Amino acid sequence: MQISSAHYTPARKGREKEAAVPLAGTASLPATDLRSRLLQSPAALLDTTMDQMRTLVLVHEVGTALAAARSLGREQSSVQKQLDTLNRNFKQLCGEPLVVKQGRGKKVLFTATGEAFVEIARDTLADWLDGVRESRRLRGETVTVGTTRFTLGFLANAGEHVAEEFQERGIDLRVTHLRTRELLDALRTKQADLVCGSVLIAEDDSVLAEFDVMEWRRSGLSLVTNLSGEQLPNRVMRASELHAVPLVVPASGLISGFLHGWFGTDFRDKLGIAAEIDDVRYGFDLLRSELLYGCMIVTQGVGEAAGDGRLPEGQGLRTIELVNDVGPKMQVLVGAFTRRGERQGYYAEHPLNLLWTALELENAKWKSGEVSPAKAS
Repeated sequence: MQISSAHYTPARKGREKEAAVPLAGTASLPATDLRSRLLQSPAALLDTTMDQMRTLVLVHEVGTALAAARSLGREQSSVQKQLDTLNRNFKQLCGEPLVVKQGRGKKVLFTATGEAFVEIARDTLADWLDGVRESRRLRGETVTVGTTRFTLGFLANAGEHVAEEFQERGIDLRVTHLRTRELLDALRTKQADLVCGSVLIAEDDSVLAEFDVMEWRRSGLSLVTNLSGEQLPNRVMRASELHAVPLVVPASGLISGFLHGWFGTDFRDKLGIAAEIDDVRYGFDLLRSELLYGCMIVTQGVGEAAGDGRLPEGQGLRTIELVNDVGPKMQVLVGAFTRRGERQGYYAEHPLNLLWTALELENAKWKSGEVSPAKAS
């Protein structure tokens, strides 16, 4: 016998068939493709908005509805209403609410379901924001430039060439501060479309294979010191002599890359490092305070700028050239960088191409002596 309904009830023996009684609930085939899943999406889920997801993530980040309301510039009651709606919907969907109030002044408690959906909400919002940004970038509506502190002026000069056109076209130019060690990774992860600053290169330049490079200058390293001329004469210092003076060096980044290449991974054991710093400005302050007497290793560009007065932090300090006589040949390359081939894929008036051209103009001016040289970061 063929059964055609999920509500079929068999006849009892010796009696006539009774009317079928429908079972509680609904019967449906499992959705095996995306279209079917979308069509069968529960209303409680479809009612969830991005604004509600953002509120959920913020409450998770800051701990309370009040703190989230302050971050959003809203009344606490508005945030609490969104949490109540989410709780009601997800209790219907999953069997438990997302959050539990702990009492006045206490942090909101997230259930296991709540913790799981916070991560989903965070990823969903990030994907949409990244998608919008990528679309605007490809269409030429926005361009993001990363720069170190010492190349900001060079970028600012180039920006003057495109400022009027960018304003007329409504192009959003975003500038973000990067440390030297972050430059190329910012391009790889698409945090920036163009970066200006310094990179450490060996003789084969293999580190730059995936980038288009506008080279401004190549240089080595210098020492900036508060030691007297008697303690450290004004002459070129060899890398093999570094062990004889107290050193101030960055904890990581370009300078550490040089020392690693010259002296090996244990360079800290071979040199007299008196202080490790995270920011070159702190190093200048440290030397000028005279709490420590010694030498800070910097790029040649920074050393020159400190020596000729273009870098106020270097006032009262001396700059001494440092030459490599111990390890592989390495250089500081200062310039502008983009992902290889990307500019060629855009139309000529794309903002990335316009900015690149403006930087080329400034580079030509610098090389002809019309403007001050860029300082290596």
